[in-house]
Amino acid sequence: MTPNIAEPPLGGSRAHILSVLPSLVPSEQRVAQLSLDTPETVALMSVADLAAATGTSPATVVRACKRLGFSGFQHLRQILLRNLGAAARDMATDNDMPSTGEPGSSQDLVSGIFGRAAQEIRGALGSLDFQEFAAAVEAIRSSRRLLVVANGASLPPAQALALNFRLTGIICEAPTDVLSQHISAKLLTPEDVCIAISDSGQNSYTLASARMAGEQGAVVIGVTSYGKSELAALSSHILVAGAEFHSWKDPLSMGNIVQLLILTSLHAAVTSNSPEVEEARSAVLEEVFHIVDTSE
Repeated sequence: MTPNIAEPPLGGSRAHILSVLPSLVPSEQRVAQLSLDTPETVALMSVADLAAATGTSPATVVRACKRLGFSGFQHLRQILLRNLGAAARDMATDNDMPSTGEPGSSQDLVSGIFGRAAQEIRGALGSLDFQEFAAAVEAIRSSRRLLVVANGASLPPAQALALNFRLTGIICEAPTDVLSQHISAKLLTPEDVCIAISDSGQNSYTLASARMAGEQGAVVIGVTSYGKSELAALSSHILVAGAEFHSWKDPLSMGNIVQLLILTSLHAAVTSNSPEVEEARSAVLEEVFHIVDTSE
């Protein structure tokens, strides 16, 4: 499906464009990439100007805008202009912050990485469909059993999510090996939910589990950075966020930041305002404290 972002949050258009960019044909990608590279220029262009700058046609420009989820080129220009204003405001705020270390020092390095992450997180929700998020929450709340599958770099956030669900009394399975994931997915029923996590949305092992879960009638919730990925096509509900953090040329490994935040938000939404969850959480924590208590 093509995401429809009638009104993305401030600063969110970049994250959204990045999440759809890989699915576009080369000519459409040139239109999208120029909007990412020089939004201040594209925002002042006409359709003909953008077509000439990207070596495409006016029809391709309009088609690219619609494939990106905008109503047309004027909608894209409007959002780019709005985001440029927000970016200028954020830059002014950032420039007012005092230096946290000498250039080249460890303090400068660490604060720089945290500052960059905080800046990019501001727009990360531009690709998240909140109606899909709410539907995913309701599906988990009404499920009999929950299976979480992930591989590679997505495995640690998946394990953290599964542990948090178990700590709140929710039956949740999260096998770490591929064979167990496939077996568990094959045993799901229409009363169950499978959360499949893959940054690229193309991990073949995770896709196989998601496909098996869907074949058994289970609800499949996909968590990925790319809205037109194969995982998105397999999912009953798709949560898309984090493409900004996944450049192969980037030497910094920050890819799981948004992913972990989305999963944490999902858990919080599922377990909020539930007396049963609070009771289960207290019982689990009491048992855990008893196990680790070395005073006896």
